[in-house]
Amino acid sequence: MDPRIEEHAEIIVEHSTDVQPGDQVVVSGPPEARDLVAAVYGKLGEIGALPVQITQDPRAMREYMLAVDPDELDLPTHLQALIDETDVMIGIRASSNKNETSDVPPEKNSAMATLHKPISEAVMEKRWLGTQFPATGDAQKAEMSTPAYEEFVYSAVNKDWDEQRELQQQVVDRLEEADEVRIVSGETTDVTMSIAGNIVKNDYAEHNLPGGEVFTAPVPDSVEGEVLFDKPLMAQGREITGVRLVFEAGEVVEFEADKNEEVLGAVLQTDEGANRLGELGIGMNRDIDQFTYNMLFDEKMGDTVHMALGRAYEDTVGEGNERNDSAMHMDMIVDMSEDSSIEVDGEVIQRDGTFWFEDGFEG
Repeated sequence: MDPRIEEHAEIIVEHSTDVQPGDQVVVSGPPEARDLVAAVYGKLGEIGALPVQITQDPRAMREYMLAVDPDELDLPTHLQALIDETDVMIGIRASSNKNETSDVPPEKNSAMATLHKPISEAVMEKRWLGTQFPATGDAQKAEMSTPAYEEFVYSAVNKDWDEQRELQQQVVDRLEEADEVRIVSGETTDVTMSIAGNIVKNDYAEHNLPGGEVFTAPVPDSVEGEVLFDKPLMAQGREITGVRLVFEAGEVVEFEADKNEEVLGAVLQTDEGANRLGELGIGMNRDIDQFTYNMLFDEKMGDTVHMALGRAYEDTVGEGNERNDSAMHMDMIVDMSEDSSIEVDGEVIQRDGTFWFEDGFEG
């Protein structure tokens, strides 16, 4: 087996999820990821864990979603029971067709997300991880050859995560002292938000692999201003581009998109929390050096920030602060490489993608 896959599996099992003997582990992944699933199973066998595999097939899900009426469904309690008895959840992504579910109506996706919200919340209480296997469909979407995409993925994944943690801790320490953050990019983005009292997380591949971001939750009603998310995103099997949001008292009061605006509108109508921000993240993984239409990687890219509509992660909300609750969590990216800045309590900590502790920073 490719030694890069073996290293990927080792990081998943030993670093990211810290699997112990006797742990009950669920490994989910599509057929395209069978090599990584097999390598993970080998590591689990060496440790003496107890794995179960779930195959995620987007073609099957498409057929189901087209046929079903989500409003007539009850929570799948058999899946809930499986999660309740599980210690570790490992989710592996890989695609032969990134647009397989693109003809499922957006409102069905939103309704299904609402139905499965208790299951999503139960997963978050476990030791969990999401990662990527470099399949051909993902390479094609990234406009890369399969070998080039493999090298891209493994460069971002198979790295010294203790070193990355130390790099990112500098930003964590600064944000932990902060009350207000302002994001400015050109003439299209100028947004402020309070993070006072909330918890700043250092993502060094504990839940997402690759890791490489610093993130927290905005105080929900504090977000003010306008944002143009100038990087595309994939949502519900569709590409959404040119997302522009205007916030007042934390809520989206205006929205538009250049492409698939109806999908954005359906997301915003999912529930009350879907039209407020649940996350602010700063990308810091310099080995992710190009955009690939894969949010697991793109949101970690250096010279970017991302904001997520919807659910705030519980471990980012400080005691006594309001948590934005939603069935939805949709990340969107702002390019910060030019004519851009991040301000913390009025002090610029990043300009044009360069942090204050890096060579070339101009305050």
